[in-house]
Amino acid sequence: METARTLVLVAATVTCGLTAGLFYGYACSVMPALARVEDRTFVEVMQRVNVAILNGWFVLGFVGALLATAAAVALHLPSDGHDVLPATIAALVLYVAVIGITRAVNIPLNDGLEAAGEARRIADPAAVRARFEARWVRFNVLRALLSTGALACLAWALVLNGRS
Repeated sequence: METARTLVLVAATVTCGLTAGLFYGYACSVMPALARVEDRTFVEVMQRVNVAILNGWFVLGFVGALLATAAAVALHLPSDGHDVLPATIAALVLYVAVIGITRAVNIPLNDGLEAAGEARRIADPAAVRARFEARWVRFNVLRALLSTGALACLAWALVLNGRS
């Protein structure tokens, strides 16, 4: 049982770290770089990114973090795993918030960007960008902070797990 707990905690930590790193990378490099491009280019690049990111590697990290963290909570529910339980529950709550924000805010914004049509045919790309960029960036920063918090909780859970 202890080996399974440790392996699941490692999997949760790694997948959560990948997701936190993705959101962090967007927050500190991708979106600031795109802030400096022309409106039509911005729309086109974000449309392409939104298509490209929907792949198995992304899903493995994004959904894997949720599943592995939930499994870590479940595996630590027995009485001998309670020292790790608060950190894993905190990580799960933080990561569920990431999923919720993604579903409630970022995905609808991505869908709206796609619904605007081909970037080269959009009559007013500045308006399309204005409806998307600031809100998407704000909520991406929030996702970066929450997923980093979840990662920190999982790292602490690994420390506590190693002590027991």
